[in-house]
Amino acid sequence: MPRFSVIVPAYKVQAYLHECLESVLSQSYPDLELIAVDDCSPDACGAIIDEFAARDPRVRPLHLPENRGLGRARNAGLEQATGDYLVFLDSDDTLTADALYAIADRIKETDEPDVLVYDYARTHWSGETVRNKVADQLTERGPAPFRLADRPGLLKVLMVAWNKAYRRDFVAREGLLFPPGYYEDTPWTYPALMAAESIATLDRVCVHYRQRRQGNILGTTSRRHFDVFEQYDRVFAFIESRPQLLCWRSLLFRRMVDHFSTVFTRPGRLPRAARAEFLRRARTQYRRYRTPGAPLPLRSRLRHTLVGLGLHRTYRVLQRAMTVRRRTIKLTSRLLRALRAAVLQLHYRVQLRLPLRADRAVFAAYWGRGHGCNPGALEAAFRAHAPHIRTAWIARPEHHATIPPGTRRLVPGSAAHWTALARSKYLVNNVNFDRRLVKRRGQVFVQTQHGTPLKHMGLDLQERPAAARDLDFATLLKGVDTWDYVLSANRHTTLTWERVYPGGYTTLDYGYPRNDVLLRATAADVTRLRACLGIPEGAVAILYAPTHRDYRVTQHTSLDLERVLRRLGPRFVILARAHYWHDGPLTAGTPAAGTPTGGARVIDVSGHPSVETLCLASDALVTDYSSVMFDYANLDRPIVIHAEDWEAYEAARGTYFDVRAFPPGAVARNEDELIDIFASGHWRGSRSAQLRTAFRERFCPYDDGRAAERVVRHVVMGETAGLPPVVPLHERRPAPSAASALARSPLATVPPPSGPLPVTESH
Repeated sequence: MPRFSVIVPAYKVQAYLHECLESVLSQSYPDLELIAVDDCSPDACGAIIDEFAARDPRVRPLHLPENRGLGRARNAGLEQATGDYLVFLDSDDTLTADALYAIADRIKETDEPDVLVYDYARTHWSGETVRNKVADQLTERGPAPFRLADRPGLLKVLMVAWNKAYRRDFVAREGLLFPPGYYEDTPWTYPALMAAESIATLDRVCVHYRQRRQGNILGTTSRRHFDVFEQYDRVFAFIESRPQLLCWRSLLFRRMVDHFSTVFTRPGRLPRAARAEFLRRARTQYRRYRTPGAPLPLRSRLRHTLVGLGLHRTYRVLQRAMTVRRRTIKLTSRLLRALRAAVLQLHYRVQLRLPLRADRAVFAAYWGRGHGCNPGALEAAFRAHAPHIRTAWIARPEHHATIPPGTRRLVPGSAAHWTALARSKYLVNNVNFDRRLVKRRGQVFVQTQHGTPLKHMGLDLQERPAAARDLDFATLLKGVDTWDYVLSANRHTTLTWERVYPGGYTTLDYGYPRNDVLLRATAADVTRLRACLGIPEGAVAILYAPTHRDYRVTQHTSLDLERVLRRLGPRFVILARAHYWHDGPLTAGTPAAGTPTGGARVIDVSGHPSVETLCLASDALVTDYSSVMFDYANLDRPIVIHAEDWEAYEAARGTYFDVRAFPPGAVARNEDELIDIFASGHWRGSRSAQLRTAFRERFCPYDDGRAAERVVRHVVMGETAGLPPVVPLHERRPAPSAASALARSPLATVPPPSGPLPVTESH
């Protein structure tokens, strides 16, 4: 008897079926049977199913003699199921990697519940992946298992069969079956959740719900949408046959009316001639099942009244009125924005004619993000070493919490923002300010940059159209002409900046201010940071920070982080950090830093404001071609390069040297080699240390913890002599790791290899 019976009905999905079935059979949890039901599909679905069955004995093909529809096709698969738990999957959707492994673990943790609800993400034809918007309802905090009455918010999650696993004995006991017709999930899901004596949740994306360009069957215009009435008749009949479930009648009534309203108002579902009839049927259902309950919000109350009275024409008139209202608001907003922009530019021109304020400095980083990077470190140094200078930071409102007290917060595009740009003497940024900036005589622009360049930058992108995209090089050089100072952390960076950003600025070879904290933090600081991030005591924390791929539209990680951790064992955790250009975690469903997760070992730190904090909190870095490797080398902690797609990356973006030939540590060409490097201990072996030392000597000569001080004393105080000398590399004491060079780590009992590294590090 397998643990899972995965039931996949197929009809006219030949283009997607292969991917669907492969996503099931490639699961890391192999104890399953795949019941693939060919619902008499006229295309190649049946042949594809037979091909998979010939290849894998876990596939049980089922060919129906006639088309029965989705619900009855599922029932046919249900009759053949022998697994402990039932999992339904639509044939154009896919299971995510390790989904069944996570589901099995959660089922075991929660004492075999009747129903386990897990999360999903919509995957669009454009490549965009969007997680379920009410994922917070699937939190694993609190007691589990539970009953629906304990957490009724679960009913806000999409009411479908395929985002849940059902204990087969429970389904048989309750006599659950799918009815024919559209909306077949409704009379299955409501009864299953309401009748379940034990429910648990899994806060992880386990299904990718494909959003096809042409939409799904419910988006077609048909009278079959009238099936929704019979489906709710079945749900009410189910709860009325069980007196203990009558408490759900009021909520179910409200959900029914909302569903009718959605079907009626959604464009393209009902034939025009059938709309009035639909609303009359809805009125009949309303009167039959009306149940008093909690007061409704005004908008819902209006919708329920219109359905209850069957006011077809009134409903359509109100819909048109709302459409006109939305369009009017949109047009008015556009005009107001244009007027506001014109007024602000007039304000800016006026401010440009007023005197500069020598005691003002304005900072920004990464196009309106929060306090951080080199500008953040310099802003703190301004306050420490030049307290007479009043500082301000430009950031979007959602990032204002990162700005320290005493620093003025400015919103991009506001009047205060333009005033600060016009009248502040000092301008500091790691990118350029607004292209409409007018550099005034007497203003000082410090361009900090944001990393040592491995990938091609500036004018070198002229031969790299995939990376340059729509970059205007004339505008780029116009921005360079506003720079007075450019910061550099090493000679390689200095030579590169002066060539790819040619201009009249002065290069300050003082090191990168953002790295000062890496040299000045204490062991107590590291311990505190690890606790804030939720890193278990004694764990080995790997910071995984891949860079952006110019040759990809979607930026999914090529590493299966859950598989890596399973292979390495329970002592490791991964801090997963997406590139700052990308929203959301690297892996859908990954818990955020500091979130109680019941032992989750992949922690999403993409939204953390400080990458320096993450470096300090980790014991090792895994990256591909990100400039974070140059900063992390200051810590003298292990670095592993994952160079799986080096040839593609180099061809699209271009690089200044082959990091495989001069790496800061071990080099892995694929996921298995990466696992082997950590499992064997070579990640922290003597050869890795030798490579790291050579890398530090080349790329970290100026980073000694006092870079920000040198910049402020030079730029603000005019000092060019008597600045703090750079501490030689061999005399520096970087912040200790949480394990004090891993001496107290659980891995301390495993002696690191001292001999030659495997082939993965010989590039």
